[in-house]
Amino acid sequence: MRMRITLLLAGLAGAANLTHAAPMSYLIDPAHTSAGFEVGHMGLSLQHGEFTQVSGSILLDPDTRTGQVQVSIDASSLSSDYPTRDAHLKGESFFNVARFPTLSYSASQLKYDGDKLTEIDGTLTLLGVTRPVVLHVTHFAHAINPMTGRDSYGVNADAWIKRSEFGMTAYLPLLSDDVNLHIAVEAAQATPPQAASQPLALVPAAD
Repeated sequence: MRMRITLLLAGLAGAANLTHAAPMSYLIDPAHTSAGFEVGHMGLSLQHGEFTQVSGSILLDPDTRTGQVQVSIDASSLSSDYPTRDAHLKGESFFNVARFPTLSYSASQLKYDGDKLTEIDGTLTLLGVTRPVVLHVTHFAHAINPMTGRDSYGVNADAWIKRSEFGMTAYLPLLSDDVNLHIAVEAAQATPPQAASQPLALVPAAD
């Protein structure tokens, strides 16, 4: 009888673990992640730039709809598809890469509509200034990556900021104060899936 009770308790504990999985850690895939911006140029056009070196991690609990996001952007990876302009943008008037080599985004407030992530409420640090920024999710996907077999997420999101609030005031208003930010992220489970545990062998107990 004691063995039967022990097996029953073990089964209940396993069922409890299935109903609420622990938060999972995901690493941002730098090969499929980028961050960029668009800014108005003298009322004539929207000019763009992109940061190609983005890293970070995500801690996500899908059951409770909670998590944490940490993103680091290498400011020197900025490209606007025109080398002369890139050098200007990396200088003191704009991103001042020599003094501020990294931009970062941190968030711990995630908003869902059902199973769909809709907003990420966090803070952006730019030029040493940290201010709240809400990312509005335009695309959200969750699947097993067929190439790696790892649990993976994909997100596209955007936000608007005023660059002057971060101390970037050069050429206002010829270059607009309002800047559209956008980011595309793929993140994969930090550790490989564990092999399924072996089933428990039930041995009949003596009465």
